[in-house]
Amino acid sequence: MPAPITVIIPTLNSAQTLGPTLASVYEGMTAGLVHQVIFADGGSTDGIDHIAEESGAQLHHFSAGRGTQMAGAARSATTPWLMFLHSDTVLGEGWTTVVRSHVETRTDAAYFKLRFDTGGVAGTLVAAWANLRARIFGLPYGDQGLLLPTALYTKTGGFPEIPLMEDVALARKLRGQLTALRATATTSAVKYREEGWLKRGGSNLVTLSLYFLGRSPEELARRYKKG
Repeated sequence: MPAPITVIIPTLNSAQTLGPTLASVYEGMTAGLVHQVIFADGGSTDGIDHIAEESGAQLHHFSAGRGTQMAGAARSATTPWLMFLHSDTVLGEGWTTVVRSHVETRTDAAYFKLRFDTGGVAGTLVAAWANLRARIFGLPYGDQGLLLPTALYTKTGGFPEIPLMEDVALARKLRGQLTALRATATTSAVKYREEGWLKRGGSNLVTLSLYFLGRSPEELARRYKKG
């Protein structure tokens, strides 16, 4: 049976974080789960072409914006399953066993349990809230990864090509068709450490609330960059 999954990683000057991410994805290649890896690049100037060549990943170029990048890469995938993974997220050891079970027995979408690579109590609490939000409200963020059948992705319209909240927009379209995987995705806490856990977490919550109140992704993206 051919490997069923295409892994799509949006990149934008991500060379410093890609190594551990690719190392974790490699487990899926050796297990016969991952057919190909696509870097959906938004204009990197950090030698992404060399990383793609050395790792065997395909490199596709798009206008900057995760929604645009991931939507574009998904259109070129030829496998029955897609996995979207941020460039600073590392899948936990043994994730292939859990994912194999999912793709062989289910037809819904799934996400990983979030952890941060540092942060102590603050990081644990923020991750716990993210996992609770995903489980109760069906709103996993992109740093939790997303695994889903290509047919389901296409049926929902996939990622909207918007500058922010593309992950929430797709999760809302997948409401009732999302399940939590018993495997972890550990993501970088750099932005939280730089801005402060409380400030960053509060800003994310306000942004989500404004989106639900009807603010446009373009307006929210401008606010996000200023913050």
